[in-house]
Amino acid sequence: MIKRKDVLTTGQVAQICHVAPRTVTKWFDSGQLKGYRIPGSRDRRIPASELIRFMKAHNMPTDELEKGHIRVLIIDSRVEVARRLAQDLQTKGSFSVEIAQNSFDAGLAAQKMRPNIILVDLMSPDIDAHALCAYVREKEELQACCVIALAAELSATEVDALLKQGFSGVVTEPCNIHRILACIQEKCSVF
Repeated sequence: MIKRKDVLTTGQVAQICHVAPRTVTKWFDSGQLKGYRIPGSRDRRIPASELIRFMKAHNMPTDELEKGHIRVLIIDSRVEVARRLAQDLQTKGSFSVEIAQNSFDAGLAAQKMRPNIILVDLMSPDIDAHALCAYVREKEELQACCVIALAAELSATEVDALLKQGFSGVVTEPCNIHRILACIQEKCSVF
């Protein structure tokens, strides 16, 4: 079972509040949003309880954060496979899931829902997974998003190539929900 983290990065806070990461940095640096810096780094961390306090003080909705929902976008042209995966995720953790069946719909859904995690089937004919990954990495508001490639029977060289292209993780047993959850837990900084 995946649970909400108690400490968030500025990128995660930006996703939750639907603002740019630099806006969160300004809130932090001005003292409006309390947290701490990682020693020896410029990275900031914000306790979830502090974020909830800040959001309530500024009349921002906190329902999703307090419930601990992790937003997942599944991109797969095979509707039944995608629905089964969505159902498995909702059963195993606090996930809010949407499905896109092609690259165009995936781009629209990513902008609208600002997912924490994107699971993309590399074998789907209507999806350019590499272009999608590049798109997510280019968009400032999506940069904290974890993009996981799903494809069976990949070699270690192919997995390394995908990681170098910007994918956060690769699951080579896409029908195994436990492998997918393990990859999410290991690779993604979800709250």
